[in-house]
Order: sequence, then C-alpha cells, then structure tokens
Amino acid sequence: MSYKTLIKTVPGKEGKEIFLFALSTCIWCRKTKALMEELGLNYKYVDMDLLTGADQDEAYLEMEKYNPDTNFPTIVINGGESIIIGFEEDKIRKIYG
Repeated sequence: MSYKTLIKTVPGKEGKEIFLFALSTCIWCRKTKALMEELGLNYKYVDMDLLTGADQDEAYLEMEKYNPDTNFPTIVINGGESIIIGFEEDKIRKIYG
C-alpha cells in the first residue's frame, strides 16, 4: 500500500493544486486547515502522524523533497511551484490571489 491511498480531499474552489503535509496534533496544522477551508480552497492533505511503517516512510521521503527539515505544516502548491512552510496566513490567503 502507499500513503497516497490515505490522502484526504477537502472540496472547494478549483484552481491551483494544493497539498498539505500535516500532523493531526499540531495546532498550526489545524489553523492552516481551518484557514484554507474558510477561504474555500480545494486541497488534499495527509496527517503524517496517523501513517505507520512504510506508508509513513514514503510520505516523509516525499515531504523532504519540498522541505528537507520536515517542519509542519508544509503546503506544496502546483507540485512544488511554490512551498509554504509553517502557518503563514498572508501567504495562504494569496494562493489564488
């Protein structure tokens, strides 16, 4: 199995491809999800701490391509066209701006 089968989708405005690497226990990750939902953004995410074994290893390897320090949250836009690390409200608000 691959962690990709465990990715969740939050429906919203179509536009840029947005992927969020998050932790279910991280307050900043929860704030990021809430802000993206408030803005009506369509995005996909995975809660890394809810993955196990090979799925978690695979997800961390993918995340390291965009954020070698593996800080949370990490938002990957359009496959790496731009990356937002941490809760950066202004940057998140400008995703479709």
